[in-house]
Amino acid sequence: MTAPARILVVFGTRPEAIKLFPVVHALKADPRFECVVGVSAQHRQMLDQVLTIAGIVPDHDLDVMQPDQTLDALTANLLIGLGKVMDAVKPDRVIVQGDTATAMSGALAAYYRKIPVDHVEAGLRSWNIYHPWPEEVNRKIIGAMASLHFAPTTTSQAALLKENVDPARVHVTGNTVIDALHWVTDEIARKPALAGGLAELEARFAGRRIIGVTSHRRENFGDGMEGIARAVRDIATRPDVAVIFPVHLNPNVRQVMNGALGGLDNVALIEPLDYPHFARLLSIAEIMLTDSGGVQEEAPALGKPVLVMRETTERPEGVEAGTAKLVGTDAARIVTELSTLLDDKRAYEAMARAHNPFGDGQTSRRIVELLAHEIGQ
Repeated sequence: MTAPARILVVFGTRPEAIKLFPVVHALKADPRFECVVGVSAQHRQMLDQVLTIAGIVPDHDLDVMQPDQTLDALTANLLIGLGKVMDAVKPDRVIVQGDTATAMSGALAAYYRKIPVDHVEAGLRSWNIYHPWPEEVNRKIIGAMASLHFAPTTTSQAALLKENVDPARVHVTGNTVIDALHWVTDEIARKPALAGGLAELEARFAGRRIIGVTSHRRENFGDGMEGIARAVRDIATRPDVAVIFPVHLNPNVRQVMNGALGGLDNVALIEPLDYPHFARLLSIAEIMLTDSGGVQEEAPALGKPVLVMRETTERPEGVEAGTAKLVGTDAARIVTELSTLLDDKRAYEAMARAHNPFGDGQTSRRIVELLAHEIGQ
């Protein structure tokens, strides 16, 4: 009997954990594979929340998070630490996801050891190396080394082919975030207490139209954050609206938002949410206002329009499908676009009913089968 292939799955941030836990579950359930989990803890607290909910205990934990750590110091620590993990584990293949420093460093450490790297959520491109920064370059670096490219959509597939990636190595799988959202929604249905922490806010804002807000992008620090804060403050003057805003831990976000929005009656500035509570926010919100990448994929799965507070997006599929709209960080424009969705039922329904291009909840199964085919099983 052939020994199972040893797969090292590497991640370190909350979004990576959300998008990779369905892959870990699928690998662990398949006797053709031995799944080893290595985390960098690039986001310690937010990562641990997802690990707990998903029932995953890492086999290796680098715990690299340090206050005000520079990107070069973080990358150096990741590259050395993940290299040591690979030397200990001796995996047959390494899986990374997306475009974080952890993913890029994990791919590079594997490449240095001639271990094949498989890239989940491959092919996202904004074609601007500073938007999003540094993610656009991170994912291009991974793409140059990857063995298998699991592209979420035909658009991401086309981006890879444009960069002369071998078409035989590119597979359109959908996005694992939809698998994760389906899984956690089912868990909440079985155990409502998992997302019960928003009950007080739901009661407080009963009868109001909830706008969910997330913001954390580095390129929005400074003037961008100020514009976002002004827009939220302006829209919150409407008596029919309430805003729920889980505020990112980064002081570049917190200081601006607390200063501009603290104390407003119908704005709830709350701590970052664990995954079940975030899924609950998506379900109760009428509109999502975000500069996040993942929300552009998740909210449409629940029929919620997304206004993207960025100038470019590496997820143009959502914009093309009509589930998302780029609005930048100009306060007046954000308010105008929000008001249109709140006041024009046809405009709202056009976005809410648009087809979600990001997946059907079967992506992890497809990835495991592609890996099995690659190793000849």
